[in-house]
Amino acid sequence: MSEDRTEQDGQDKDEQQSTPRPATAAARRERRTANAGRAGTESRSPDAKGRPTVAGRREERVSPVARGARFVREVVAELRKVIWPTRKEQLTYTIVVLVFVSFMVALVGVLDIAFAKGVFWLFG
Repeated sequence: MSEDRTEQDGQDKDEQQSTPRPATAAARRERRTANAGRAGTESRSPDAKGRPTVAGRREERVSPVARGARFVREVVAELRKVIWPTRKEQLTYTIVVLVFVSFMVALVGVLDIAFAKGVFWLFG
């Protein structure tokens, strides 16, 4: 069984090496057109490429009310997925934020006073 498997792996490697993957978009395009010609689709002209489709594009118009209702439904669905913090966690987060903001305000204030005194000392 293992010998059969190694022979198959060897054949797979030979096939991969004989047809390397194209590195550029132009080479991929040429390969696609060459493969399409071999598949029996010679009736298509090279310029008759299909246009790319836009995902989710609809032909009919949706009213603003329907769009608004859909938006609200999607917002509610997303808010249901949110893991809300407990009261204790919220209190802890609030205290951490207030301490950090107080520290940063004090740091900026001290640096402002230091730079002001430095400028007055330097320029008189």
